[in-house]
Amino acid sequence: MRMHIELDDDLVAKVDAIAGARGRSAFVRSAVARAVEQTRRDERLRVAAGAIPDTGHDWDGDPASWVRQQRRSDARRAG
Repeated sequence: MRMHIELDDDLVAKVDAIAGARGRSAFVRSAVARAVEQTRRDERLRVAAGAIPDTGHDWDGDPASWVRQQRRSDARRAG
């Protein structure tokens, strides 16, 4: 699909310096795809924020001890 967008001459010159005049479309397509994915990721993080309670975890009392216990209980771990 084609789309008409306007960019400042200075920004186009910067894109050309990176991608070349024949690489503008691919560069802009890639930049937009990354921006869309970042926006979606940000939204998922915003929605998930606070989903795990701040307290009530097995590791709350002594995190280092909890980690050691987890490591010892893993039969695949050497040592």
